[in-house]
Amino acid sequence: MKFPVRVLIIENQTLVKIGIRTVLSGKSDFEIVGEADSGAEGFQKFRELKPDVTILSLRLPDSCAIDTLDDYFAAEKRAKILVLADTAGDAEISKALKKGASGYICKDISPDELVKAIRVVNRGKKYIPSDIAEILSENIGSEELTPTETRILQQITAGKSNKEIAYDLNISENTVKTHVKNVFEKLGVSDRTSAATLAIRRGLVRIHL
Repeated sequence: MKFPVRVLIIENQTLVKIGIRTVLSGKSDFEIVGEADSGAEGFQKFRELKPDVTILSLRLPDSCAIDTLDDYFAAEKRAKILVLADTAGDAEISKALKKGASGYICKDISPDELVKAIRVVNRGKKYIPSDIAEILSENIGSEELTPTETRILQQITAGKSNKEIAYDLNISENTVKTHVKNVFEKLGVSDRTSAATLAIRRGLVRIHL
């Protein structure tokens, strides 16, 4: 007897969650064992329900999946986590996969591809849609930013001046200028607006709405 794939959905956007539920409910080989609207509730249900596949939203009101994936694998080293995101930023995709995520999909995924993704992940394989794989390939070999450069890029994206960044990070303005120059070179841009735009598109920084 073949048992259905037990799926846990951790997503706070109601329409997205309804969409996933509707798609999976129409398939006999899936069983939705639980749903959660926050990271804390989701992790608790993950430990209690022990799902075959967990669909985990990248951003929840109380957490980011990249920060919590370690907790899931500490609780269950063979966990199969499919990260669900609004957009495909290569930096976030790479981080999620390095943390052990089984796949990465966006919320505009088609019903058929969602079903395929869950089935593939349940078999113990990785799932990356072709469009996301293309985004990853475009930035292979890109030089990674250091933690300090990432913090400065975050501040640039927030619209802060070098003087404000120096004050916030407790470093000299000249040091900030050097870091900004390095950030521009690594990103291949020449101004702050381009740096901020690219940072958001690639998921290099987190935007708090």
